[in-house]
Amino acid sequence: MTRRWTYLSATLGLGLHLGLAAAIAAMPTAALAQAKKDSLVLAMTLEPPGLDPTIAPAAAIGEVVHYNIFEGLTKILENGEVGPLLADSWTVSPDMKVFTFKLKSGVKFSDGTAFDAADVKYSFETYGGEKSTNKRKAVFANIESIATPNPQTVAITLKKADPTFLFSLGENTAVITAPESAASNATKPVGTGPYKLVEWVKGDSVTLAANEAYRNPGAIKLKTVKMRFIGDQGALVAAMRAGDIDAVPIGILGENVREFEKDKRFKVTAGSTEGETMVIINNKRKPFDDVRVRRALTYAIDRAAVIEAASAGYGKPIGSHFPPHDPAYVDLTKMYPYDPAKAKALLKEAGVNNLEITLRLPPPPYAKPIGEVVQAMLSQVGINAKIENVEWAQWLDGTFRNKNFDLTVVSHVEPNDVVKYAEPDYYYQYDSQKARDLIAKANSTLDKAERTKALQDLQRLLAEDAVNVYLYNLPRLGVYKQGLTGFWVNAPIFVNDLTAVAWQ
Repeated sequence: MTRRWTYLSATLGLGLHLGLAAAIAAMPTAALAQAKKDSLVLAMTLEPPGLDPTIAPAAAIGEVVHYNIFEGLTKILENGEVGPLLADSWTVSPDMKVFTFKLKSGVKFSDGTAFDAADVKYSFETYGGEKSTNKRKAVFANIESIATPNPQTVAITLKKADPTFLFSLGENTAVITAPESAASNATKPVGTGPYKLVEWVKGDSVTLAANEAYRNPGAIKLKTVKMRFIGDQGALVAAMRAGDIDAVPIGILGENVREFEKDKRFKVTAGSTEGETMVIINNKRKPFDDVRVRRALTYAIDRAAVIEAASAGYGKPIGSHFPPHDPAYVDLTKMYPYDPAKAKALLKEAGVNNLEITLRLPPPPYAKPIGEVVQAMLSQVGINAKIENVEWAQWLDGTFRNKNFDLTVVSHVEPNDVVKYAEPDYYYQYDSQKARDLIAKANSTLDKAERTKALQDLQRLLAEDAVNVYLYNLPRLGVYKQGLTGFWVNAPIFVNDLTAVAWQ
C-alpha cells in the first residue's frame, strides 16, 4: 500500500509538465496490483493443539478450520441464525425428533473423494460413540438412528426432542469428516470447505490455500491465507503497525484497540460474543465446597475494574453464565455488588482465614490482566492467591481434564454451554440435581416461553450457588487494514470465516 501511494503521489506531481490525463494513464499498474490482491496474513493469539475440532475442546481449532477447511450440514450466521451449508434444506417433525436433510450434490472433500449421506452417518455415529472425545458428545449420543435412503438424503431421529439441534449442527463439533481421512485430521485436515491446509509450522503459523476441489471456486477471493500465532500483545501490535499483519479478528486487548482507533491506516470493530469470562472455581475442593466461600469470592471482586484492566472498558458485566444479547438473559449483576466487608464477613462465618490458594492463568491475553486485578482484590479480604502462568496444553491437561486447580480464569465461548452445569464431572465440579432438572427442561420443551423460564431460573440458581465468579461478556475486538472487508463483527461462535473476506 505504501508503494502504491508513493508512486501515485510522484506521478501526480508531474502533472504540471505532463498533464493530468497522462498521470492517470500511468496509474493502472499499481491500481491493478491492489485490485488483484489475493493473499492475507492474519494473527491469532493462541495456537491450536490440533486441527480436528471434533476430538478436542480448544476454541482456537475452530478459529483456523471452521467454515474454512471443515463444514457442517448447517451454518451459524453472524446474527446467530441458522442457515444451510452442506444441507440445502431440511424438514423437522412436529415433535422435533426427526430431522430430514437434503444434501448438496457434487460436493467433494479436498482430497477429491465424494461427499454424501454416508459421510454424515459416519461422522455423527463417531461423535456420539463410546470412544468419542467430542465436547458436544451429548448432542450425538441423543441420536436414536440415522437413515440414508439415498446419497443425498439423511434422516436423523433423536431420542429426546432438541430445540437447539440445528444450531448444534452448525458448530465446529459437528463438521462432516470422511472415514478415509478422519484418523489424521488433527494434523492433516481434509474437509469440504473452500480452503485446504498447505503447511503448519508449529509455534509459528498455519497456511491455507484455496481448495481446487471446492464446489464454487469462483466465490473465494483469497488464494492464500497465513494465520500467524502471536501470543505476546506487544509483538502483535508491533507486527500490525509494521504492516506484517493484515488483520487481528480475535484476541487483541482493548487498550491496544484504543490506539488503533487513532490510526487512519486501520479500522476497528467491536462486537458481541458468546464468551462468558469468569473466575472458575473448583467446587469440590475445600474450602470452595462451601457456598459462603464462593459468595465471598464474588463479593470481593469489582467487575468494573476487571473490565477496565482486561478490555479497556469494552465488555458488559454479567452475573451468571449467560450472554447479555440472548433474549432469555437475566441481569443478575446486582446480586453480588463489590463489597469487600461482606466478603470478609462470609469468610469469617465459614471459618476461613489467611487462605493460601493458586490462581492458574492460561495464555489468552485477557487472563493476565484479570488475574492481577483478582489477586490484588482477594488480598484485601485475606486471601493470598499465588498466580501460576501455564501454557495452553498444561491448562487443558491439568485444569480442564484432571481438575487439579483452585481457581482459574477463562472465557467460555461456546454457544449454549450453560448445559455443562448438568455434568457433575465437568471441571467446575458443580453437582446440582436442580440444575440438571432445569437444563433437561430447557433442552426438551418445544414451548418457547417454558424454555425461556427454565433458562432464567437456571441463571438465578447458578448465581445463588455462586458456582463461579461471573465477570463480563468477552467482546470481539478486531483490527484490520483499510480495504479489507468480510470479517464478522459479532461472534455467535468463534470463527475466522474467510468465505466473504476480500480486498476492496
